[in-house]
Amino acid sequence: MSAVVDTHGQAHGDDHGYHPSGIMRWITTTNHKDIGTLYLWFSFTMFMIGGAMAMVIRLELFSPGLQWVNPDFFNQMTTMHGLIMVFGAIMPAFVGFANWQIPMMIGAPDMAFARLNNWSFWLLPFAASLLVISFFTPGGAPGVGWTMYAPLTVQMGVGMDLTIFAVHLLGMSSIMGSINIITTILNLRAPGMTLMRMPLFCWTWLITAYLLVAAMPVLAGAVTMTLTDRHFGTSFFNAAGGGDPVLYQHIFWFFGHPEVYIIALPAFGVISQVIPAFSRKPLFGYASMVYATSAIAILSFIVWAHHMYTVGMPVAGQLFFMYATTLIAVPTGVKVFNWVATMWRGSLSFETPMLFAVGFVFLFTLGGMTGLVLSLAAVDIQLHDTYYVVAHFHYVMAIGAVFAGYAGVYFWFPKWTGKMYDETLGKWHFWLSVVFINITFFVQHFSGLAGMPRRVPDYPLMFETWNKISSIGAFGFGIAQFLFLYIIIKAIRSGEQAPERPWEGADSLEWTHLPTPAPHHSFHTPPVLK
Repeated sequence: MSAVVDTHGQAHGDDHGYHPSGIMRWITTTNHKDIGTLYLWFSFTMFMIGGAMAMVIRLELFSPGLQWVNPDFFNQMTTMHGLIMVFGAIMPAFVGFANWQIPMMIGAPDMAFARLNNWSFWLLPFAASLLVISFFTPGGAPGVGWTMYAPLTVQMGVGMDLTIFAVHLLGMSSIMGSINIITTILNLRAPGMTLMRMPLFCWTWLITAYLLVAAMPVLAGAVTMTLTDRHFGTSFFNAAGGGDPVLYQHIFWFFGHPEVYIIALPAFGVISQVIPAFSRKPLFGYASMVYATSAIAILSFIVWAHHMYTVGMPVAGQLFFMYATTLIAVPTGVKVFNWVATMWRGSLSFETPMLFAVGFVFLFTLGGMTGLVLSLAAVDIQLHDTYYVVAHFHYVMAIGAVFAGYAGVYFWFPKWTGKMYDETLGKWHFWLSVVFINITFFVQHFSGLAGMPRRVPDYPLMFETWNKISSIGAFGFGIAQFLFLYIIIKAIRSGEQAPERPWEGADSLEWTHLPTPAPHHSFHTPPVLK
């Protein structure tokens, strides 16, 4: 059987001539571009659903007292908002980028395991459905927080079991996608594309994929032990049966801290493509960026208990986790320095992708600073479970990952669709987003320093002003995301045709890896500067 390749780069046997169209094309596709598109649309859908849940939370917190929802439903909202945003919105968005870009960046015809790629995606809608269906079960969705701490999980109804199975499916999807990415990068690079010549986005995803393969089974173990505690009479986390609820925290956070970098590292990769392109310079310190990314990944596995300073660990343990956590600031600082050095004396222009990238660098660094504050055990014991922590991780994850995601979409959109988006509206989207998201989360530092606990639907009158400001910011940010949806749909339907070089000679595949040509390979000549 000989194979032909269609216009999407997808191999078909020519003896059966089956070319599905319409909905079946999307269900059965094994093409990396189609699957990348599916991931991105699914991710945005989940982003809006998770965002709607955040709006419910902020609506209730607009004024002290209980106005709109009961405390149980409020807890369900905080739980599902966290799970949907982390596993349904942010992670699939970056997997979508990986599917679209990695084969093109390394010169591969497609992902290594094309059918596995299809399966990886189609697990996600079913997992998301389980999370949403849990709201309609007796007792509703579990109101235990996205961390699902024992012993809270024991008393919950069948919604907790649906959530556990959803987490299993999400983990399976992540692991299969990671195996695919690792195999593709290690085995399918074009001749002359050595590892140290790859665009940095490929490096960050290679390292992220290893993190996922190492960390996701740990989460699966934690929720499986929870399941057996609930239904099969085990006592892993039940103190009455000889178990230890703190054991759950150790297992969860051994997954949970690498998870933070599973979200952050692909964002670093996107930013490392965008900033050199709009600075019209190669990335400063390519090798140091690769080593810094690797160092962050390794260190992320030995700092998990900085989430647990208040459980009563020995002082020696607190000191170890404190020092290990502050150490992560070093490779992260290297990355920020290199991004700034790339922009230094570059030929800068500030189209929408660059605005989101610069916004990311500034606001992610701010989130990193508050992380450094929280890494100090003595300080964290005061601030643990307050809104200071909420502000910190939203600056890192909500602002960091989301801004990097928007930078990537605007940057690669012309390459993906052949259409240009409306640049004026794109800039409006950036400025509305950056203003409102800072109004939302910056004031939460003040609430937290004053002692307002998180995950509570009611609060004393002294916190009212900051909560009102925060809620106004949240609604503004939420509304601004509909502008993004309008920009994308308008561009797909009626956007101008993108020029061959939409960013005036700044192209992600030329500017962001080492410009040294590989011997005897004409496709690797250095870019011609115009």
